[in-house]
Amino acid sequence: MSNPHTSLTLPNPLPLDSGQALACVEMAYETYGTLNADKSNAILICHALTGDQYVASTHPITGKPGWWERMVGPGKPIDTDRFHVICANVIGSCLGSTGPQSPASDGEPYAMRFPVITIRDMVRGLVAMLDAMGIAQLHTVVGGSMGGMQALSLAANWPDRAGRVLAIATTARHSAQNIAFHEVGRQAIMADPHWCGGDYYGEESAPDAGLAVARMAAHITYLSEEGLTEKFGRRLQDRDAKTFGFDADFQVESYLRYQGSGFTRRFDANSYLYITRAMDYFDIAEEHGGTLAKAFAGTPARFCLVSFDSDWLYPTAESRHVVHALNAAGAPVSFVELSAPFGHDSFLLDVPALDRVVKGFLDG
Repeated sequence: MSNPHTSLTLPNPLPLDSGQALACVEMAYETYGTLNADKSNAILICHALTGDQYVASTHPITGKPGWWERMVGPGKPIDTDRFHVICANVIGSCLGSTGPQSPASDGEPYAMRFPVITIRDMVRGLVAMLDAMGIAQLHTVVGGSMGGMQALSLAANWPDRAGRVLAIATTARHSAQNIAFHEVGRQAIMADPHWCGGDYYGEESAPDAGLAVARMAAHITYLSEEGLTEKFGRRLQDRDAKTFGFDADFQVESYLRYQGSGFTRRFDANSYLYITRAMDYFDIAEEHGGTLAKAFAGTPARFCLVSFDSDWLYPTAESRHVVHALNAAGAPVSFVELSAPFGHDSFLLDVPALDRVVKGFLDG
């Protein structure tokens, strides 16, 4: 099946942290705005776990607007009248870039033969893509959540490739709690009878039930208790009394089931396994001798870190940890904790203060 997405094939095999290499890697991407003559106005936006390259254009499967359309476009904080914005689907994912459902050398899907990847491997693929585009240095690399991990990884491992680094609601390492939530999701997928050891491609059924449970568990971590209470409370769904059964009596149950079932229509279960594993392995300090400041020593980039006071997935302390390391490394860094009721998902939702921070950092 041909790739319906805009993509390029990397000219060389992509080396991986595991010691393996991926050949014929496809990088699917979208661009917005015009690249100037000296290629100095490029901004790379890195997407989160379940995101994709359709940051400011209609999603081809769901038909919904891009996931950050409020932030990216003409006259918006990331102004495509000024900047050439690039957003690529990371390797391991499932919307055009090489991942578990891609054909291996024998023509059959990789499935669980796909090598385990890391956040640094994802960034290695992005840097190779920029090389293929002839872009030596980005004006800015931007990312929230897993995208923020990629932005920090690029700064630590390819320090000359970005003049500015904007990392939002993220961390330099995954905590035990985060790993635990991801493990619940992975076990739900692998316990699904339709997972079949990962070899479900071409079968009538996929492990949708397991993937939906994984999404439901993860989605809880993206919200705040305050936001959930305000939105749903203990209100019942389309009924006046409890059923004394196991249907979705409460509105919050119905909401989570909707989130889970919708997710299975646009995401691949094996990709979910591989990407969550990459996030769990993420530890920039470990990659640089155990000291985070060493990772950023000598970086010429300017940094901006943003956290949200209601984010318990990557709380403000995680951002402060990165800021302190950047201070120790002598890197110019600004930091702000914003107040918003939406939890971790605040970086995707209508938080005008974030718009001002992003615009100010890019304009300054």
